[in-house]
Amino acid sequence: MLLLFAAALWGFGNVAQKTVLVHLDALSAVGLRCLIGGLLVLPFIMTERRLPVGLGYYSSLARVGALFAISITLQQFCYVGASVTNASFLVSTATVMTPLAAWLLIGERPTASLTVAAGLTVVGALLLSDGITGLSGGDLTAILSAACYALWTIELGRHMQTHARPFTAAATQFLGAAAFALPLGATQGNLSLAAAFAAAPELAVLGLFSTAIAFGIQTAALRFTPASHAAVIVSAECVFGALGAAIFLGERNSSASVLGAGIILGAILSVAMSNRTPQAGGPLRVASNDPLDTASAFAAVPATWAGDRPPNSLGPVEERNVPCR
Repeated sequence: MLLLFAAALWGFGNVAQKTVLVHLDALSAVGLRCLIGGLLVLPFIMTERRLPVGLGYYSSLARVGALFAISITLQQFCYVGASVTNASFLVSTATVMTPLAAWLLIGERPTASLTVAAGLTVVGALLLSDGITGLSGGDLTAILSAACYALWTIELGRHMQTHARPFTAAATQFLGAAAFALPLGATQGNLSLAAAFAAAPELAVLGLFSTAIAFGIQTAALRFTPASHAAVIVSAECVFGALGAAIFLGERNSSASVLGAGIILGAILSVAMSNRTPQAGGPLRVASNDPLDTASAFAAVPATWAGDRPPNSLGPVEERNVPCR
C-alpha cells in the first residue's frame, strides 16, 4: 500500500515535471528537486549512525546513486517532447523490464501470477494511452529511462536487502543526482535565482512529494518487497499520471483509456495481495535497545525476524513464510 501511495505521488507529480519546464531546463529541474529532497532526508541519516557498514557497502551505494541520477535525468528530459500520459505509460514499461532484469542478474525467477500481472499492466497501459502510433524523441527517452529504472530497482533492492540504511541510501541518491545535474544546468541550461523562484511551486511538489517522500518510500520498501513485485505495484504511476494530466492539463482519455486504468489497478492489487505473508507468531517485535531509533529498527527487521525470539519458538508454517533472504 505504501508503494501504491508512492505511485500516486509520482503520477500526479508528472504534471509538475511537465510544467516546471516552462521555467527551467531539464537538468536544472532535476538538480533542484533532488537538492530539496536530499536536504529533507539528510537529518534522518543520524538515526542510522550506529548500524554496521558491511563489505562492499560503498561500491554498492555508488552504483545505486549513479543509476538513480541517470534514470531521473532521462525521465525529466522525456517530458520535453512527450505528453504526460505517454511519458507516464512508457516509463511504466519498467514493470516488464524489471522482472526480466531480476531473472538475468540475480536469478529471481518471476512467478506465474507476477508474469500475468506484468502482462496485464502492458495491455492496460496500451489501452490507457490509446496505443503508441509513432515514437518521438521524448518517447524514446522515456523507454531508455524505464530501462535504467529497471536496473536501478534491482541494484537498490540488492543494496537494501544486504546493507539496509534506507535514509542514507535515499540521501546519497538525491544529493548525488543534484551534484551531477546542477553544474550542468548552470553551464548548459538556464539555472538562475529568478527561474528557480518562478518554478517554486513545481519544485516544492517535486522535491517534497515526488522525491523525498515517494523515492524514500520505495527505498525503504525494497527491504521487504521483491524488486519484481515492487515494479508492478509502482506501475500504477501511469494511471495517476493520466488522471493528473486530464485534471490539470486538459489531456482527455477515451473509454478505452478508462478500461486500461482499471486493468492496471486490478493487476497491481492482485500482486499487492499475493505478496502479503501470514504472521502466525503474533505482532512483530523489533530488536532495538533505543526506542527512539526507529530507522535502525526498521532496517533491522528482516535480519532479526526470527532471531529475536527463542530457538524453535516459531512454528514450521511461519518459518517457511519469513520473507527475508
